[in-house]
Amino acid sequence: MEHEAKQVDSRTRLLNATLQIVRAKGYTATRIEDICAEAGVTKGSFFHHFKSKDELALAAVAHWDALTGGLFASAEYHRIEDPLERLLAYIDFRRELLQGELPDYTCFAGMITQEAYLTRPDLVAACERSITAHARTLEADIEAAIEQSGNRADWTAASVALHTQAVIQGAFILAKATGDTAIAADSIAHLRRYIELLFSPR
Repeated sequence: MEHEAKQVDSRTRLLNATLQIVRAKGYTATRIEDICAEAGVTKGSFFHHFKSKDELALAAVAHWDALTGGLFASAEYHRIEDPLERLLAYIDFRRELLQGELPDYTCFAGMITQEAYLTRPDLVAACERSITAHARTLEADIEAAIEQSGNRADWTAASVALHTQAVIQGAFILAKATGDTAIAADSIAHLRRYIELLFSPR
């Protein structure tokens, strides 16, 4: 049992190291040696768990989904009764997450998609599923806010949910380009204003 626990722990350390290093250096620049050093495991341990860096990356996307899924599922904004206020609180929560260094808050799935969209379609497909699955968690609140406001238009809850992710991913890119978290925070604040205007009385 102790040996089994160590194996599970080393696999998790490899996955956590992958999330951190890829977000800092990019997927192509990340070497297996870098991941092993960060995780504190040997290359033998790496190849015990994964056949290749690509296989590790696919597992890391699932690991990312589990970690972030749990984070958002337990967030306080779910306790708000009004659907529009709940949606706005979600956006506020995304802004609050802009803490620490850039690799600490940027999106693993978004990072890989930007870099590998033409070269690793299976990996990018997993990242697309990750991003769109998160967007879908917002659709029910957006639909309820539409019903509550009576503002029916030629857009859908799904399209607005995806738009929120487009803005947030773009905010990460701007933060990387400028080295300034504040510009990402400003973009997310503008997203909040847009949502408020979208549901304002006509």
